[in-house]
Amino acid sequence: MNNKLKTLGFMVFGLALLFVPALSQAQQFRALVISKTAGFRHQSIPEGVAAIKKLGEKHRFQVYASEDASLINDKNLERYDVIILMSTTGTIFNAEEKAAFERFVQSGKGVVGVHSATDTEYEWPWYTKLIGGQFNHHPQQQTARMKVVNRDHPATYHLNDKWLRTDEWYEFKNFNESVNILVQLDETSYEVGERNGQKMGMGAVHPISWYHEYDGGRVFYTGLGHVEEAFEDADFLNHLYGGIWYAALGKPF
Repeated sequence: MNNKLKTLGFMVFGLALLFVPALSQAQQFRALVISKTAGFRHQSIPEGVAAIKKLGEKHRFQVYASEDASLINDKNLERYDVIILMSTTGTIFNAEEKAAFERFVQSGKGVVGVHSATDTEYEWPWYTKLIGGQFNHHPQQQTARMKVVNRDHPATYHLNDKWLRTDEWYEFKNFNESVNILVQLDETSYEVGERNGQKMGMGAVHPISWYHEYDGGRVFYTGLGHVEEAFEDADFLNHLYGGIWYAALGKPF
């Protein structure tokens, strides 16, 4: 009898040990990363997805990544607090998926767009306003100076007023003037390029990262992330995580 009790005790103790790590690693929110492309496909997508998974491990949030747009449905999206669009391009959602995406946002949840999320769904006006604008042009990859115009946000708490990086610099059309700009490009610090003999650029106000509340939900976008090296850079990763945290939880800042 005593041996049976001892055996039972060891089994209970063992089960308790199994549950301790699970409890200590409780997840604060769940993120669905979608990296489907129907246009240009960025080489940095694998690095971007891997970086978000590492951020999840570091900051205790759950990450599920997929190229499958059919995951954008009401039943599946109940599990998630934020959708992260990792350099998506082109028309990637059908009508049912678009409707589910809209309901997800309207329910008070979040969306994060990275780099070419603005090169996505050009024929969906709701999405254009949500993400903040549409990709229009970029020059060659080069170093540029950015101005951090709002440091009162989790995505920019850690940054200085000026931020120097090398990336592929987007300019935008159909820009949603209602967004809150976080970071701007200084066009005097790099060559904006030409198209059909016309000088490009957006002028003195050239947003490259922003956030806003839209149709009941929260949205963060960063134009950085074209180059693989971005996802090894501490400043950029903190910028990205701050945006994810805001979009997922809507914490005051």
